[in-house]
Amino acid sequence: MKQTRIQGKVASGLGRAQVFMSQPHYQDQFRDVLGATAWPGTLNIEVMGENLETYSGLRAVAGLCDGDNIEGVEPHRINGFEREGRSFGGATAFLASISKDGSSWHECAILIPDLTRHTETAEIIASSFLRELLPVNDGDFVSLLVK
Repeated sequence: MKQTRIQGKVASGLGRAQVFMSQPHYQDQFRDVLGATAWPGTLNIEVMGENLETYSGLRAVAGLCDGDNIEGVEPHRINGFEREGRSFGGATAFLASISKDGSSWHECAILIPDLTRHTETAEIIASSFLRELLPVNDGDFVSLLVK
């Protein structure tokens, strides 16, 4: 079976993911997907060129855009909820592995929120703080293998 690979460049986000990622309702679902709770933040990966076509295929599987679905990837639904009058939207997660050098791979998931303006930015969640684990800085290239 051909593995789906996406490469991109690490980029800073807006710093708002922590509010969402720390919600117990999400963390319970992340535990089901990752086998552990997720670090309260995401690693943003800017996707370009032919990698963007592959990422768009994941967005199509998630039902967020038209286009060719990627065969053989399993979407995991993350349900939204309301708390204290505030709505927290749903998302779709895809299990993956991430690597900076191609030799050391770490379990993660690509998280595609239902409501996002990021069509060229993949948000990566993991049980560890990926910036330290890999380690990476803004501008570094990483590879993702979607399972």
